[in-house]
Amino acid sequence: MSKQSKCVNQAILKVASRCNLNCSYCYVYNMADSTWKMRPALMSDQVFDTALARISQHCQATGQDNFRIVFHGGEPCLLGAQTFDAWCTRASAVLSGMQLSLIMQTNGTLIDAQWIESFLKHRVSLGISIDGPKEIHDAARIDHREQGSYDRVVHGIKLLQQAKVPYGVGCVIPLGANPLTVHHHFLDLGCNQITYLMPHFTHDTIAPIHQRYGPTPCADFLIPIFDDWWYESTMEILIDDLKNVARVIMGGRSTSEAIGNDPPCYVFIEPDGEMEGLDNLRACSDGLSRIKLNIRDSDFSNLLHTETMHSQAIFAGMPLSQTCLNCPEAETCSGGYLPHRYSSARGFDNPSVWCADLLKLFAHVRKRMDVSIEETNERRRIFEEQQATDPEMAAAHIF
Repeated sequence: MSKQSKCVNQAILKVASRCNLNCSYCYVYNMADSTWKMRPALMSDQVFDTALARISQHCQATGQDNFRIVFHGGEPCLLGAQTFDAWCTRASAVLSGMQLSLIMQTNGTLIDAQWIESFLKHRVSLGISIDGPKEIHDAARIDHREQGSYDRVVHGIKLLQQAKVPYGVGCVIPLGANPLTVHHHFLDLGCNQITYLMPHFTHDTIAPIHQRYGPTPCADFLIPIFDDWWYESTMEILIDDLKNVARVIMGGRSTSEAIGNDPPCYVFIEPDGEMEGLDNLRACSDGLSRIKLNIRDSDFSNLLHTETMHSQAIFAGMPLSQTCLNCPEAETCSGGYLPHRYSSARGFDNPSVWCADLLKLFAHVRKRMDVSIEETNERRRIFEEQQATDPEMAAAHIF
């Protein structure tokens, strides 16, 4: 586990607490948590301006000159393109002199010419949620009239492509689907940055999934895609989650909290200004994601002193479960994604519900790359020594 950081380097703004879709697996609206009901539908100008002030204050205090702002939801496009344009302009003004990255995570259904203009103007990059071909996507990602959203999402993607707006797609693994049918569909759509996300289940909810799909459904989906990517794709195709597996096997650090070994160092800010540490903990139990700090009267440094588990999770990373301590992949997998470790009986002192999948995936990738655990450990030792003296050179030697 890496050393504790005291810096927040990313603010994820939940600018909308409502969504125009009603996806069956959504951890915000259709799992254990109901706190969205107490939030205003949209973030106000006042809360957004306060968030910018807190970001500026924090960066000045910590000496940071790089920061990421992610517009998130619910569905952030419900904010409206005109308001979004004004907010991006304000962010650039308040945080002038910094290297500011603006990102939006959206379902893509509301993108139109006005949104494209704002994305280009402010150099916004996007993450688009899509789960594969129409029949697979529309099985889960429906609107409130129970109509599928696939056609609207693809229309949004085509607009982004035509305007050359940078984007990647995120696919929640459709368990039981043919992996190469899904993957080649994205390639046929012209998507060259893809992330496959393991579905959110906990130890309280996973049993029916294993009964239906077997012991390793995520690995069984990802391994054929890895082989296709490894042998058939060009380096222009980036599969973020699989690249992170390869990175940590090669001794590097993951860039994803779902796989790897570094704390996320981000904060979520809800529409009413309340700060949250790990939004996906909504999948675990009601209110678990709450810290009960608000940017109206607290700055980011207060996150270090919260009595909840969020301070450790954000800045240091949660300790491994007792089961994971002696696992040979403890320093690569790092126990898996935190929400997937939860049980009502033991909290987070569990391996991931996808533990068998992760071990199977890591073993397969190691075999393909011909890198043993011993070589990973030696590479990591060398990498960390280089990083201490020349971080840029160290980064250049990692896949």
